[in-house]
Amino acid sequence: MSITTHVLDLTRGQPAAGMGVLLSVRSGDGWRELARGTTDADGRASLPLEDPLRTSTYRLRFETGDWFRGAGVDGFWPHVEIAFDVTEPTRHHHVPLLLSPYGYSTYRGS
Repeated sequence: MSITTHVLDLTRGQPAAGMGVLLSVRSGDGWRELARGTTDADGRASLPLEDPLRTSTYRLRFETGDWFRGAGVDGFWPHVEIAFDVTEPTRHHHVPLLLSPYGYSTYRGS
């Protein structure tokens, strides 16, 4: 299946368009990059995979520092990384990010 995400700017109450996102999978002692993308006007990013998902630990890295600077905002987070386990590789995985300059939250979406 696939991994998708979206980013919502809680301060402005709008999607966070134009944010860089990197998807990686745990590989040995490090991480292997699988896909890169940028959030669209709705704050969503689909990260197409060449290989099917497998049972493993994955990580989304959001380039929040670059995005804050581009928006003229003094943010605290240079990037946000969310690591999560895929235990059912045949299911779709949606991992949203709710963001403000000094805090963030996430959850397992549908």
